Amino acid sequence: MGDTDLSDNELSEKVESVVQSEAGSDARLAWLLSPRGVREQAHAILAATLRGDSEHFTIDERALPAVVERVARVTQANYPDFGAIPYHSRLRHFGVGGVDRWAQFEARIESLPALARLRARMDLVITSVLLDAGAGPGWSYRASPGGTFARSEGLAVASFDWFMSGGLSSQPLDAPLRADARRLTTLTEDDVALAFQVRRENRLVGLGGRTRVLQRLGAVTRARGDWFRPEAHGVERPGALADVLMERVEDATLPAPRVLEAVLDAFGDIWPGRERLGSKPLGDVWKHSRFGHVPFHKLSQWLSYSLCECLELAGVRVTGLDQLTGLAEYRNGGLFVDLGVIVPRRPSALGERHAVDSDLVIEWRALTLALLDKVADRLRERWQKTPEELPLVKVLEGGTWAAGRAVARELRADATPPISIDSDGTVF
Repeated sequence: MGDTDLSDNELSEKVESVVQSEAGSDARLAWLLSPRGVREQAHAILAATLRGDSEHFTIDERALPAVVERVARVTQANYPDFGAIPYHSRLRHFGVGGVDRWAQFEARIESLPALARLRARMDLVITSVLLDAGAGPGWSYRASPGGTFARSEGLAVASFDWFMSGGLSSQPLDAPLRADARRLTTLTEDDVALAFQVRRENRLVGLGGRTRVLQRLGAVTRARGDWFRPEAHGVERPGALADVLMERVEDATLPAPRVLEAVLDAFGDIWPGRERLGSKPLGDVWKHSRFGHVPFHKLSQWLSYSLCECLELAGVRVTGLDQLTGLAEYRNGGLFVDLGVIVPRRPSALGERHAVDSDLVIEWRALTLALLDKVADRLRERWQKTPEELPLVKVLEGGTWAAGRAVARELRADATPPISIDSDGTVF
């Protein structure tokens, strides 16, 4: 797992090198836009915290076995056959309420040529993932059939229904099962509010942020012809990323880091008001007052995991999944806070709201990523699995995300995370 094999002293030295290397070189940019950069910086911050060099947190390593035990129990309960653990991808949420929505979607596209099916899958997955950042505790979506769903599941079902109805296509009658630039760029907050059943008594956090991300997705799809080649009649769609990725397949194989590399470059301009290095947008990278730039790429990595599953459905063998990292979001992070591994120096921090770009939140997210690596390592040792047999994407699904949610429900009636964050609908 890379830095998990380094000593604390070596990790501490890496912290210092990161702090001192803020020059905007091509190498630094490549590092910030890579899973290696995410992992190395996360482990460097963990090393500093273990050394007592964090203003906001301490780490209680004695509590880590309890986290591992909790994740093991949840995984074994959900997936008694370890070989059947699926990826932690967007596709999982499409089956909530006992309705196999993905099968419904596949039935609608089965007559299309193989590449057209892959484009449609990617159109659906890209838009649904980008709409997923936390909904807030007061919002829910009533599906017909299937019931009422909140949080990630509700966002998944709402985005799925919107897509299936032709709501993201400029030709909803003739070509409903696609998202295209013409429609995306003209979406309004009212369109998103209607699709997600937003009302005064059913507020969705970050409605404006989600709308702007979709609009910018349309603009990027139109502007980046190197990634999104127009189809016949000039149709520009995010799912055209499939064409370029398939061209990079060799011997029916594609490394997962190549998928993330494509996602970070192709979609980099959709994130509003974020850090830049020179003219290059950095996306989910934040500036810590002491540790410098700290990369996460949470939504981009989750999108990459989801696109990898789409590619596998198209017959591509995806390798190197474990080179990607865990996801720096509040379910995984909440697990470590709630079970006492990540300990705020100020207990009152748990009762306050924090900006997503605050030092405290940046450190919490980084510590989460490093600790997820350690949990994965211990689970593999426990079950005698290799990283290829039990990649991190399966540990998350098995796993840490479900355990984080379960613990939150046990401790708080509304299952909110232990640390409250002001979100614009584009990060968590």
